[in-house]
Formats: sequence, structure tokens, C-alpha cells
Amino acid sequence: MIRLVIVDDHPALRAGLSAVLRAEPGLVPLGAASDAAELEPLLARTRPDLVVLDYHLPGEDGLQVCRRLKRMVPAPAVLLYSAYADGSLAIPAVLAGADGLVHKGAPAQELYEAIRSVARGDKVLPPVGAEHRQQAARALDERDMPILGMLLEGTPPAEAASTLRLDGRGFSQRVDGMIERLRVEIPAA
Repeated sequence: MIRLVIVDDHPALRAGLSAVLRAEPGLVPLGAASDAAELEPLLARTRPDLVVLDYHLPGEDGLQVCRRLKRMVPAPAVLLYSAYADGSLAIPAVLAGADGLVHKGAPAQELYEAIRSVARGDKVLPPVGAEHRQQAARALDERDMPILGMLLEGTPPAEAASTLRLDGRGFSQRVDGMIERLRVEIPAA
């Protein structure tokens, strides 16, 4: 049984996604939130295994929320759920600590499989091609490249910080800055 919560700012999507997930054996939606402020008390009440998190939220975006979620002890698995789930979002998602990234247009079966994979501890992220790595390299400071390379290769953040002789706070600040520079801009509707 995988216990999860949903975070999306669209009420119809939250309701529909809850219904679809509730109908799938082994998935138990515990509740839904429209933003980070609503998520906090929901997490305290439910202690989910996994959070299905929209990238585009009012106030804090999904990357910022993901970073905070991954600092919790124990941290839930995080599956970013976005209409912009491609290689350009994969790099910031990895930096934020997301366990997976699924496109909102994906068939339900693909979403179920991603949830189950992430809940098992697997990563479900689109491949990061050379073009996206080059774009990231142009946007980042040269001293951030070792961090980027290590995190994209799956090195745990604490190990990457230790290898680069950075304290945890300094490493975290550098990663936050990298995410900010690599943020995917959402076109205005």
C-alpha cells in the first residue's frame, strides 16, 4: 500500500487525480493541497510515503517545495507532475531532490508505474541529453559544474558536499542558486 498526497493548484485536477489514484489497487490518496501552505498541516496529519507535486504552484513552485520535503526526516518520496516534464525540467528536478518527473498528459498506467517505482526507491526521470547539459552549463557558474555532474550521476548530496569540501549549508545554498538559474519558465496562459 502506497500512501500519498497530491499538491496541485487546480481543484478539478486534484479531484480527478484523487479519484483516478483511489481506483488503482495499492494506492491510497490521503488528501490534497492547493499550495505549500495547505500542504504543511496535511503532511503533519498524514505522514505520506509519497507526494505527487505539481511544478507550477502559486507562491513557492514545486522545486522549492520539493527541496523542503526532502529535508524532512523521514522524507517522503516526491514525484513532480507537470505539463513541462522533459529534459529541461529534469536537471532542476534532480537538483531539487525529486525522485521522479511525470508529464500530466501521461496515460494513467504510466503515472501508476511511476508512483510504484518511486515508492520502491527508484528514480523516474527523463534522460538529460547533451543539449540540456550544455544549456545548464551556460546558465551556471563554472564552480557549480562539479556539483551538477555529481548530482546528475546520482551522488547523494551529503557525499557530493563532502567530496567538494563544502559544509552542508554552503552546499545547499549553492544548489538553491543553481535551481534558481535553471528554473523553467512557464508560458503565460
